[in-house]
Order: sequence, then structure tokens, then C-alpha cells
Amino acid sequence: MKRTTQRSQRGAALLAAMLTVALVATLAAGAMWQQWRSIEVESAERQRSQAHWLLTGALDWARVILREDARADNPNNPTDSLTEPWAVPLQEARLSSFLAAMPDGSVTTGNSSEDDNLAQNVFLSGQITDLQGRLNVTNLMKGDQPDPAALAALTRLFDALGVPPLQLNLLVQGLQAAQRKSSNSGDASTPLMPQRVTQLTWLGLSPASLKTLAPHLTLLPTATPVNVNTATQQVLYASVPGLSMSDAQRLVQQRERTPWSTLEDFVKAVGRPVELQNSHSVNTQFFEVLGRLRMSQTTLQERSLVKRETSNQTVIWREFGSLQ
Repeated sequence: MKRTTQRSQRGAALLAAMLTVALVATLAAGAMWQQWRSIEVESAERQRSQAHWLLTGALDWARVILREDARADNPNNPTDSLTEPWAVPLQEARLSSFLAAMPDGSVTTGNSSEDDNLAQNVFLSGQITDLQGRLNVTNLMKGDQPDPAALAALTRLFDALGVPPLQLNLLVQGLQAAQRKSSNSGDASTPLMPQRVTQLTWLGLSPASLKTLAPHLTLLPTATPVNVNTATQQVLYASVPGLSMSDAQRLVQQRERTPWSTLEDFVKAVGRPVELQNSHSVNTQFFEVLGRLRMSQTTLQERSLVKRETSNQTVIWREFGSLQ
């Protein structure tokens, strides 16, 4: 009887020891997981912060290019075209190659091997786009009514791209409703005034229609003329009254050889008198800057709207996000 009791006690002690070891192992594993998670979160936040600063550098690079372009221009007759340096996309390259071009020839981003590794494994690319080479949706409304000339241009654009006219009607009605809401608070169910082209779906445009229209539309803070030196073929066709699509194609091919230095030169190229003084130009104020960073597990990009006035550039808005 005594021997049986001793065996039971030894078994209970062994079981208690095993439970204690299991509990300690579980707690240790939990602590290690928490520590690993904290390190991963800290690393991700650090990389995100670095990416944000690198993309800020890309924006500064674009602003310098736009400033130098303005300085090199004729102040009495400024022009912007797709043959200028700002229009050349920055092809994807390692971050280290950009740092190597620094005046001191440094290829490091800091004092640690992790920073050096970042410079070798991060790829940077970018592009500057002339937004006045597109039809500005802001031009559509004059007060609370559609502007006839802007409405006619959008009608031709929708037709050329095969977008149903009903979509344009929804866009106009949505803009009118959004304007009423912004002016007197209106009904809570009415749409907000969009600030980006991607937000035009708020006004009733279908995603499919917006995808087709997006390369030819912009949404700027103020009404703007169309730059004939950068407008797409479809935008030239839509915005110049009476112009055929074949004529628009001819004009695009012609400006690739020699951009127009004045609006009068463009009218001569059209081949007939047409009044474009208030609706078209040969220079631009609003540009979109795209900066993109590709890393091992994700791609980050930032879009910015820059307004250039002579040699000054103002950043109107910035959007930062992940692509994957």
C-alpha cells in the first residue's frame, strides 16, 4: 500500500514538472513571438518612413526640373511640349545608382549595413505629366450651369471613346448636385465635390467609363486651357471645334517634329480660322508628379499635383500608398 502511494506521488510530481516545463515553454514562445512581432512592426515602419522621405526626394527632383525648365523658357512667350526634359520618364533604377550621382559620390543612405542594403535593393522610378494636355472637368461648370463649349468638348470626347452619353448626363447632374451641397450644405445624400479624377465615380460615372476616360481627363482646382503641345489626339479632336480625328492625328505627328511656339502657329497648322484664345494655350501650369519605389515585397508610390507659376512651384496635394 505504501509503495503504491509513493508511485502515485512520483507520478504526480513528474506530471507537475512536465506541466511546468510546458507552461514555461509556452510563455517563452509567446514572449519571443511578441518580440519578433515588435521588431517586424518597427522594421516596417522604418522602411515606410524611409520610403516616404525617398519619394519626397523624388518630388523635389521633379520641382527642380520644372523650375529649371521655366528659367530656360522665354519669359515673354513660355511654351511646354513633350520634347522638353521634364517629359522624359525616369526609368526604374537602383537607389544606389542615384546616390552615386551625388556630388560626394556617396552610395550609402546612412551609417548601417542595413541602409547600404536598402540602397542596393530598392528601385526608384518617376514621371512628370502635363495635366493641361487633358480636358479639365472643372471647366464644365460655369456657376450652376454647364459651360456650352466645355460640354460640347466632353460630348465629342465621350463619343470618340465610345462612352455612352448617359454617363455624361450623370456627370453633369452630379456636379450640379455637389455644387449645391458645397454652397448650402444641401441633402446629406448628395455627392461630395470630387478632388481627384478617380473620385468622379461619386457623381455617377461607372468604373468602366472612368477607366476609358481617365487618360484624357483631369480635375484641377481652377479652369484651365488645353495645351495643344501636349494634348492627346482625342483631346485635340474633342476640344477644337470642327476638327476631324484624322486632322488631330496629323497635328500630333507634326508637333513631334516641331512643337508650336504660339497659339497662332497652331491655328495655321489647323488650316482654317478657329477661335481658341480662351480655351487653348502652348504652356502649362499644372503637372502631376509620380514617384514609385519597388522593394522586395511591395511597391509604394506617391502622386502629387504641382502648380508652377514662373519659377515657383506649389504642391496642391499628395497621395501616398501601396500598390501590392
